[in-house]
Amino acid sequence: MVVFREDTSSRVTQQIPGITADNLRQVFVEPLWLLPVVDVVMAFLAWVLAYTARYELQLIRPVLESNTVPFSIYMPYVLAYTGWLLINYATGGLYRRIRGRSFFEEATIIANGVTNAIVLIMAVSFMLQVTAFSRLMLVYLAVITIVLLAGVRLARRWAYAYLRSKRGIGVQRVLIVGAGEVGQAVLRVMLARSDLGYRPVGHLDDNPAIGDVDLGRLRGLGSIDNLEDVIASEKVDLVVVTLPWTQHNRIMQIVDTCKQVRVATRVVPDVFQLNLRQLNVENLDGIPLLGIDVEPTRYVANRLIKRALDLTLVTLAAPVWVPVFGIVALLIKLDGSGGSIFYSQRRVGENGRMFDMYKFRSMVPDADKLREKLVREQNQDPRHPKIFDDPRITPIGRIIRRTSMDELPNLINVITGQMSLVGPRPPTPDEVDLYDKWHMQRLNTVPGVTGLWQVSGRSHVPFDEMVLLDIYYIENWSIWLDLEIIMRTIPRVLLRDGAF
Repeated sequence: MVVFREDTSSRVTQQIPGITADNLRQVFVEPLWLLPVVDVVMAFLAWVLAYTARYELQLIRPVLESNTVPFSIYMPYVLAYTGWLLINYATGGLYRRIRGRSFFEEATIIANGVTNAIVLIMAVSFMLQVTAFSRLMLVYLAVITIVLLAGVRLARRWAYAYLRSKRGIGVQRVLIVGAGEVGQAVLRVMLARSDLGYRPVGHLDDNPAIGDVDLGRLRGLGSIDNLEDVIASEKVDLVVVTLPWTQHNRIMQIVDTCKQVRVATRVVPDVFQLNLRQLNVENLDGIPLLGIDVEPTRYVANRLIKRALDLTLVTLAAPVWVPVFGIVALLIKLDGSGGSIFYSQRRVGENGRMFDMYKFRSMVPDADKLREKLVREQNQDPRHPKIFDDPRITPIGRIIRRTSMDELPNLINVITGQMSLVGPRPPTPDEVDLYDKWHMQRLNTVPGVTGLWQVSGRSHVPFDEMVLLDIYYIENWSIWLDLEIIMRTIPRVLLRDGAF
C-alpha cells in the first residue's frame, strides 16, 4: 500500500474540506489489488467490444447466420485469457511500483502479455476444433485490450503527475547527501521530472565550499554530521546518498542513521555520473561489464534529425508566423521611438561560437547602456538577469514581450542553423565570463528558442537550476523530448506565464 505525503499541506488542506495537514498523507492510498482488478475489468470489456465489433457491427467482413454464436460461448476463453494476462503481468513486473518507469516500458509489457494470451487462445481453439470461433475477433480483441490497458496506465500517469506537480500531493521531500557531480545529476532529474514526485529540500556535504552554499533554490544545509537534525527539521521522507564509493564507511553510517529515524534511503553509485544512456552493459560469463560507447554516427544522426525537425516545423508554421512577423514589424516602425525594427545582440552558441541573435526591438534606442545599472539596482544575478518593470521597454515592446512575439526573429537564426527550436537559451559573452566550470556544460549543444527551463518556471527559475535543467536536456535529448517541450511552450506563451 502506497501512502502519499504532502509537501504543500497548507495549500491543499484549504482546498479539501475536512482534511488537515496531519491526516493528509492518509488520503490518497492505492491498494495493491487495484490495478489487477482494473485489468480484469478492462480485459472483459475488451471481449465485449470485440464481440460487438465482429458479430453486431460485422466490421471488415460479414458473419454468416449459421456462424453467429452467443457471447456465452466465449466465456471459458474470457477466463483463460484474463488469467493468462494477470500471470504475464505479475511475472513481467507490471504491478511492481517502479517510480520513473516509462510509459513505453509499460506498454511493451502490456503488448507482450496480450500477444501471449492471444496465442494461447488460438492454440486452445485449434486443438478443440471449435467451428463457431472467429479468428478475426481475436485481432479486434488484441487491439482493443492494448488500447484499454495502455489508456488506463496513461490516465493514471496524468493523474499522478497532476497531483504531484500541481497540487503537491504524493510528493516526497528529498535530502541529497553529497552535492558533487553525481548529486547534481540526481538533482537535474528531480527538477526536470516534477511528475515523478520528488521535491529536493536541501543538500549536505562535508566540503564547506559545497555544503554551505545554496544551489539555486536547493539549500546548503551544512555537513553530513547534521543529518539527523536536518531530517527532523525539514520533515525529510527520502535521503539520497551520492557519495563516492571510497567513502563506504561513511555511507553505511548514513544508512544506519536513516534506519534509526525510519526514513527511506537510496544510494546512487558514483558510476552513474556517466548517465545510463551512455552506458553499455555486457555480460562476461556472469560478470557484468559497464562500458561507454562512443558512436559518432549516432551523434551525427541525432543532429540531422534535430535539424530536419526544426526546418519542418518552421516551414509548416510559416502561414501563422509570417503574417504575425509582418504586423509586429509594422507596429514597431510606427511606434515613434525612433529605433530600428530589429535588435541584434552578440550571443554565445554551441561550444563557445559567437553569433548575432535577432529579436524585435522592444526597448528604446541605446537601452544596453542602462542594463548594468538596472541589474545592480534590482540586485539581479548578472549571469541571468530578469529585470522587472524595465523602464527601457516601449509601449509596443511591453506587448510583444508579454506575448513572446519579440523572439519571432529567432526563427531567422533557426533557419540559418545558429539556433534550434529547442535548446538552452544562448547567453551573452559577459554572462559566460561569470560562469563556473560546470556551468559551461550548457554550451555543449545548439542553443534554442525555447527550452526545458522555460517550461519549468521560466523567469522564476534561478540560474543554477536553469543550468541543471539545460544539462539534463543535453544528456537526455530525443525527438520526443523536443516535441514535448514545444507542446508545453505553446500554452505558456498563450497564457503569458513568466514573461515580462
